[in-house]
Amino acid sequence: MSATGDPLPRSKAVVADVGELDVALELTRAMVEINTPVCQSATELHDHLVHMRSQLAAAAAAEDARLLAIAVPPQGRAAQSITKKPRYQALAREWGLLAREQGVCGCHVHVEVPDRDTATKVSNHLRPWLPAFLALTANSPVYLGQDTGFASWRWLMTTRWPSAGAPPYLESVEHYDALVAMHLAAGTLIDEQMVYWDIRPSSHLPTVEVRVSDVPLTVDETVLLATLVRAVVMTALGDGTRGPKLEPEVLRAGYWLAARDGLTARGLDVLHAEAMPMRQVIEQLRESVEPALHELDAVDLVSDGIARAFKEGNGAIKQRKALRRGEDVTTVTEVRP
Repeated sequence: MSATGDPLPRSKAVVADVGELDVALELTRAMVEINTPVCQSATELHDHLVHMRSQLAAAAAAEDARLLAIAVPPQGRAAQSITKKPRYQALAREWGLLAREQGVCGCHVHVEVPDRDTATKVSNHLRPWLPAFLALTANSPVYLGQDTGFASWRWLMTTRWPSAGAPPYLESVEHYDALVAMHLAAGTLIDEQMVYWDIRPSSHLPTVEVRVSDVPLTVDETVLLATLVRAVVMTALGDGTRGPKLEPEVLRAGYWLAARDGLTARGLDVLHAEAMPMRQVIEQLRESVEPALHELDAVDLVSDGIARAFKEGNGAIKQRKALRRGEDVTTVTEVRP
């Protein structure tokens, strides 16, 4: 980002400056992607993220830019410059303004699973908690200089793609493959990497990949998200079923509430189609994975992280507080070396 908060197309130079880190170019030239190594503990993940964010912020500063932990551009214009990689250029040709406006930043959590069929089973168990993950990490209320009225405007933007949002209930890996094949044959995808569902079997790693989150404002929020996702996966692996079937409209309503209100209002228990405070929805999530949290020695980490989120706010809440003070949201989203 520039000094004004406008997207600054210098990702190639910034990535070149941190050659020793696993940092990649993304769809637009104002975005970069951090890839941590495989981590065995929350502490290990925390340390990697602190180091990588710091190094990346220093590299951005060397290019007269600033690194923001933010999910949508806070200033500037909607259409952005596309990275000059063949796949990204193809996306821009095929999807036009939809691709050029896709300057959004999310957080993807990978958890190892034994095989792709297991990944589809785990996906079903993760689906009920997608709105809770989104509410915890919402960090995109301000887009192009205005408050959107949503805690996660990124969610609204990403769900415009042909295969985005909540995945369907998956009966098997063959079911998943058939749906992907249908999209490819119809031309709504150019490859499997374009499966933008919020959960998917990774196309290149032995993992289930959870993609629902805005990029969290802080490292601590990122670690909280990753730990909760890992705990749900562990719980699912110990369950003998393929997971609960949800009414799609109920899940969509839960998503919409999480995207609009984040942590600040009512949510929806999508398992029972009952409205309840988002705090209670997230508490249900924590209770459902408590045995796994004990196994991970992460009970306090998660309990303290959730309490901190409701006391101090997530990125969306902090950005709006900055706006009310008459400040630029970059004052709370900038990552410093």
